[in-house]
Amino acid sequence: MPKILFKIGDRVSLLNETTKGVIIKIKNTIITLRSEDGFEYQCNINEITKTGNLDPYLKYSIDNEFLKKDNKGNRNKNQGVKSSRHKKKPPLEVDLHIHQLIKSNKGMSNYEMVNLQLNTAKKQLELAIEKKIQKVVFIHGVGDGVLKNELHFLLKKYPVEIMEASFQKYGQGATEIYIYQNTK
Repeated sequence: MPKILFKIGDRVSLLNETTKGVIIKIKNTIITLRSEDGFEYQCNINEITKTGNLDPYLKYSIDNEFLKKDNKGNRNKNQGVKSSRHKKKPPLEVDLHIHQLIKSNKGMSNYEMVNLQLNTAKKQLELAIEKKIQKVVFIHGVGDGVLKNELHFLLKKYPVEIMEASFQKYGQGATEIYIYQNTK
């Protein structure tokens, strides 16, 4: 199985659970992550996936505080907590290029690669819905259009508006969605 690139500080989620957090320790294939509610979990590297940068959307969480501390446990005085109350939240960007998801795709079939990309897109979309993120940009590239077509098919199952992302920023290889959130 291909190795996935992870490093301390990466935001990840467990594949078969709703647990999300930040990597705080890596030893061989065992990952230790601190969840958003402050608990530490150990899992195999094959049981997690990257979740992208959620900093603008997370309220106070223990893993944010962990990242703001230096190696001695002291808080970095240059990193204050900024209020995003009056700022417009940027869209969540999800890069679906296979080399961004795994270290090597050697030995993987095209089907397996597209399946991994679609599973990543689905998890990110469900995370965005859960975190009430209204805009998500999926960067899929141009290629033969297989991933784009499959992604659009997946997105049509959700309450979203699908559009081409900014050509100036992403070129032709990205899809932007607006998520209709329940106001209840």
